[in-house]
Amino acid sequence: MSESPQKHPAAEKDTKEARLENPSGVLYLFQHESVPILIDAILTLPPGREFTKTELADHAGVTRQTVSKYIDLLVETEIVEGVANSSPRRYQVAKSDAVQELFELNSALNAAGG
Repeated sequence: MSESPQKHPAAEKDTKEARLENPSGVLYLFQHESVPILIDAILTLPPGREFTKTELADHAGVTRQTVSKYIDLLVETEIVEGVANSSPRRYQVAKSDAVQELFELNSALNAAGG
């Protein structure tokens, strides 16, 4: 009696559905529709620029509520970091590998497109 080979769970699902259940870092960020807009705005800030949620919202063209909804995700993924002892709470672009990679990708895409 031969046993039939077991299928991988992802083989039984739609590929898109499987990707959404186990997203890569990029998809994890970009599955939230406003996050790419926030990241794009962050990439245009001058180095070392501190900002409040309201200032980021104004710069990105979104509501403060949108920034409030996603700021923890941006901190968690080391895109931004909180500025110590600031009131109201201020943030800045994080000095992280993730941000360095984002800037490099942005530069490469800009160079390829222009």
